[in-house]
Amino acid sequence: MKLMFAIINNDDSHAVQSALTKNGIQTTKLASSGGFLMAGNTTFMICAEDERVDEILEIIKAHSHKRQQFVPNSASLSSSTAGAYTSYPVEVTVGGATVFVTNIERFEKV
Repeated sequence: MKLMFAIINNDDSHAVQSALTKNGIQTTKLASSGGFLMAGNTTFMICAEDERVDEILEIIKAHSHKRQQFVPNSASLSSSTAGAYTSYPVEVTVGGATVFVTNIERFEKV
């Protein structure tokens, strides 16, 4: 038996949850935020039989999409004004999924 932690961008979380539910996979949904962009994420905790792990990963991959987003850059030195600092947006890749799979000794639903 495995415990999966799937960290999904909030933009994709509804699609992922719907697809998992449609395939009979129960989840526990937690609100979380990333450390780099401080953006909202959803973390799904999924307990699954070993043989369903690959199926679950494929569902998550199919519904979690990477996308480009502009975010404020930390202050950088402006070349036009000596000594003045300015902030320019930087394009970064967001989305997709980060999934951790661990062994679990015991799982009970009471």
